[in-house]
Amino acid sequence: MLPRLVATNKPSLESVLSAAWQRRGFLACLLWPLSLLFGLLATLRRRLYAAGWRASTRLPVPVIVVGNIFVGGTGKTPLTIWLVQALRQAGYVPGVISRGYAAQSGDGQPAVQQVTATSLAAEAGDEPLLIAARAQCPVVVGRNRVAAAEALLQAHPEVNLILSDDGLQHYRLQRDIEIVLFDARGAGNGWLLPAGPLREPASRRRDFTVVNAATMPASMPASAIRMQLVGEQAEQLCDPRRTRTLASLQDPALRLAAAAGIGNPQRFFSMLTAAGLRFEALALPDHHDFSDNPFAALQAEIILITEKDAVKCRQIETIRNDPRIWIVPVTAQIDAALSQQILEKLRGHSTA
Repeated sequence: MLPRLVATNKPSLESVLSAAWQRRGFLACLLWPLSLLFGLLATLRRRLYAAGWRASTRLPVPVIVVGNIFVGGTGKTPLTIWLVQALRQAGYVPGVISRGYAAQSGDGQPAVQQVTATSLAAEAGDEPLLIAARAQCPVVVGRNRVAAAEALLQAHPEVNLILSDDGLQHYRLQRDIEIVLFDARGAGNGWLLPAGPLREPASRRRDFTVVNAATMPASMPASAIRMQLVGEQAEQLCDPRRTRTLASLQDPALRLAAAAGIGNPQRFFSMLTAAGLRFEALALPDHHDFSDNPFAALQAEIILITEKDAVKCRQIETIRNDPRIWIVPVTAQIDAALSQQILEKLRGHSTA
């Protein structure tokens, strides 16, 4: 049974476009000429960097970029955490850079910030905070990925590999491996922005394609590697020592709600539905700041949220003390062949 969605507001422009991007309907066709211009500019920019007309920087350590060309969330953070753990097991000392929400420094240049346990989500970003906590590795954020990577290496000279969480289009930073992540939506209607959901063509060159989905979309290449996010238990936000299996929440008499402020909330809801749960679903905007406490009006005994949202909820007193709120941690399950192929690429330093 599908969860009942909570109606929060009228359809936004984002939701209208997201629906249009899954097919080549009237609105997509109307916007198609603009997508040609967008594609031309994106291609020109990439070729300027490739030809050396625009400066780029090679770091003294290998760089792996994890990103998506599909607008919105596809599951980069769990994949990045999995990669940190896999590469650490292989003997590397990885560090992570990400955009975060870093502001301007005093001289007007983009600031960089090292992520710590006391960093604010409003400054460092929810995803970098989650990566630092789960992967237990150095994380530095900054809009300038080169500056962020250089700051990370200076602060942590033991790091011998950089993972860039997002940044496929940040060509100022040279990279050794590119991993492009999709989800069950595949490439949508296959068109570039604004007629479709793609920042770059689906045929864009990369080293690996990973698809976060239960079944492989038909539009994905035969070489794509499937990833699944698995969650089996929940932990209470106000007391993480208290845990419950998702199976224990299947009682139909239990009033459940689930909220997600991620790029694709339906993915979280689908995982809970597959676990046999029936709940009221609250889809929130990506990177929702929770200052409005959307849980206050929910008539539920237990409210399930994502790890990404929990990062911000822990920093709001009225929410972190709400005993109804439980976090559902997820773990990426990926074919071990991906890490082996990445290691082979690293040994040869193959550039995307």
